Amino acid sequence: MLTIIYKIVFFYNVLVIIYFFALNFFYLFLLLLATGQLYYFKRKCEVCPHEENESILTPTIAMLVPAYNEELTIIESIHSLLDVDYPELEIIAVNDGSTDETLRVLKDEFQLVQFPRAEEDKILTKPVKGVYKSMADNRLVVIDKENGGKADSLNAGVNYSRSRLFCAIDADSLVEKDALQKLVHVYMDRTAKVIAVGGIVRIANDCLIDKGEVREVKMPKRFLPAIQVMEYIRAFLCGRAGWSRMNNLLIISGAFGLFKRQSVLEAGGYRTDTVGEDMELVVRLHRMMRNQKKEYKIEFIPNPVCWTEAPDTLRILARQRNRWQRGLIETFLFHKKMMFNPKYGLIGFISMPYFFLFEILGPVIEVTGYFTVIISYILGWLNMKFVILFLFLAILFGVILSLFSLLLEEFTVKKYDRPKDVARLFLMAVIENFGYRQVHSWWRLKAIFDVMRKKKGWGKMERKPFAN
Repeated sequence: MLTIIYKIVFFYNVLVIIYFFALNFFYLFLLLLATGQLYYFKRKCEVCPHEENESILTPTIAMLVPAYNEELTIIESIHSLLDVDYPELEIIAVNDGSTDETLRVLKDEFQLVQFPRAEEDKILTKPVKGVYKSMADNRLVVIDKENGGKADSLNAGVNYSRSRLFCAIDADSLVEKDALQKLVHVYMDRTAKVIAVGGIVRIANDCLIDKGEVREVKMPKRFLPAIQVMEYIRAFLCGRAGWSRMNNLLIISGAFGLFKRQSVLEAGGYRTDTVGEDMELVVRLHRMMRNQKKEYKIEFIPNPVCWTEAPDTLRILARQRNRWQRGLIETFLFHKKMMFNPKYGLIGFISMPYFFLFEILGPVIEVTGYFTVIISYILGWLNMKFVILFLFLAILFGVILSLFSLLLEEFTVKKYDRPKDVARLFLMAVIENFGYRQVHSWWRLKAIFDVMRKKKGWGKMERKPFAN
């Protein structure tokens, strides 16, 4: 019996090692692609700097802000959007049946009055109770509707929008003044045929914020937000930039993405039966355009910035990462027929298999790998020199990936100028491999069981006002 167990454990340990090296070499491959992509954008900005486009050709943009119980952050966020430097702008805040004072503070701050405004294109949503226009700034429209979730709110915003493009943004986020100009500059490149473009999301915790604008960038003082800064830099500057290089980008952050409205309407709007509506929409747009055999691009660019408050407690962070993983799994299940389907090109043969093998199955293999190591140790089957070497290589790969992402940050879109902030970033790149990554894998593994149990909903998220 022990011989059979030994063979099973040995085989699984070998499988985990092969999996580990395959994953990390793919990370390095993405890193090389990301380096080329970021260098391309840096050179493009130097040779052909962005200029304001105030001609009649400038496309109109609607900023869609879904809000549920956001009374602590919604005013600061709307002021941030009203200060955005863009000539053709409308802002549509959607109060999604809030049970707090979200609607009241909006009415008081922006002098809202009710007015009739018809829906132009109908995506089915929960009933709208009222539409308001601001007397303080006529670019602002507020929709008050019954609760239906974030995706339902975004669909309502798309229905009431009058713009050619729309930008989905979270109510607890702040957008830099020139962010839309940079995003739309990519869209207006007619040779690219861009239907969606995402910018970078950064952590605002402990930054100096005044009147909806980040005046001074600082590293968060608390450990959890600080380590998330490192995560976000790696995810955006390494992961998304690399996927964008292949036109295989499957994720545009729900906190900050610009979409061609007509393409989204044609695709049917956001799905309301998933917590990963942002990723699902992007995958569906890929699928629709390839089914129609149309040329298109979905891109990530690193310089337009949106700032958001990151969770600063393990409880809230665990809920967020659980939701992200459930959204990823749900999206894959909706579109699993794309995998290894020649019709979808590299998306079918690279992106979808990658997300299934490394993002969905990753936590299963990592956590079970820890158990097989423990069993091997108890039964005396471990070669400790080999285990120490493997752990050293695992940590080394993780640190190299993070440090290279920081170098990309420093030489392309540098945001952290203070030496002590840069030093803390490098420290986080090392520390995250000791405990944090393992806990994160456990959260993602739990999400798999939650999907199997058909768990729905976002879970309660606590909001805090931006620190001024």
